[in-house]
Amino acid sequence: MVRNDPLAIPKKKIEFGELRLGRIAKKNLEDILNTGWASYGPKCREFEERWGHLFGYKYNIALSSGTDACIQACLSLRTRFDGGEIIVPALSFIATANAVRIAGFTPRFVDIKRETLNVDEDKIEEAINEKTVAIMVVHTMGRPCAMDKIVEIAKRRNLEVIEDCCEAHGAKYKGKFVGTWGAMGCFSFYVAHLICCGEGGMLSTNRSTLNDTVNSTKCHGRSGIYFDHPLFGINSKMNDLEASLGLEGIENFWDTFAKRSNVVSRIRLALSDYKNVAWFSEEDSGNTNCPHAFSLTLKEEGKLNILTDALEDAGIHWKRNFGCIPTQHGAFSSMGYELGDFPEAEYVGDNGIHIGTHAYLTSKDVDYIIDILQDVLEKLR
Repeated sequence: MVRNDPLAIPKKKIEFGELRLGRIAKKNLEDILNTGWASYGPKCREFEERWGHLFGYKYNIALSSGTDACIQACLSLRTRFDGGEIIVPALSFIATANAVRIAGFTPRFVDIKRETLNVDEDKIEEAINEKTVAIMVVHTMGRPCAMDKIVEIAKRRNLEVIEDCCEAHGAKYKGKFVGTWGAMGCFSFYVAHLICCGEGGMLSTNRSTLNDTVNSTKCHGRSGIYFDHPLFGINSKMNDLEASLGLEGIENFWDTFAKRSNVVSRIRLALSDYKNVAWFSEEDSGNTNCPHAFSLTLKEEGKLNILTDALEDAGIHWKRNFGCIPTQHGAFSSMGYELGDFPEAEYVGDNGIHIGTHAYLTSKDVDYIIDILQDVLEKLR
């Protein structure tokens, strides 16, 4: 069995996420079968409108993935900048840095804080130079970054801010939804996320100029007239099949949010006696995390296999805490970074994992997860 092939991985007792089709999604899919229209169409437009109403985003563009949302956010800057650097955290899902490169920019990596998994806002300014055009932050595991300080730096240095909110649906920083602090917010609707379209993404902005630009770049830079392409772009459109699933997620969003928050809270409370063993998913006072997942980063190096072996034996699906993009992933080895350049991100990459907290976990499932984690953390104490 090839372990990197997702089709070859056997089903776990506790999966990271689940897709279940309810009445609304099935009715929407039936509508499509009856009309024969499956590409970008009325379901996508309804999804965009209802997504915007849910969080107060003015302009919303449904896209084929969260990765494409990040790509389109970066592509929108090409109307003003011909290349340059975009600051990104050294640790995140690799799509963030990939999007920067695909759009024709160079990622400039900044280390994180291991206890939050988010970019260290105090290290951003030293990475800014004459080539910098934007700061792209990631609200990792649904925990908001320190957006007030980041926005202040960006305004002072005349930079754009892009928020990768793919794991942060409904999260708030100081009472304000993520995705509204910067110029654009990027979202993903993959199966592990609070709203699931199977695949799919959204770019949200309150600027009409950016909305106009991305509506062009998402369709090969089209002007609105067939085969007239004034901008560089790619095909990033969502289709109505995906939107049909997402509309059900919007209908049930706050119920899903509450269920998943309860799962995270139960696990966090049950592990409160083990804060000397690991950093866990925490929620800062005054903020609201998105209950995307539950993260653990061990405080003693070299013990992660004890935790992951226990989860494997228990049939609980786990994922690495991403790893340091420039030094722990071969895809970025040509950029010349070396191990030790980003010690916090590298530590988390070697010593951290996260598990799913989806809404279909039963109370018994959560008890089972807690029992396994308590048992292994007791051994690591």
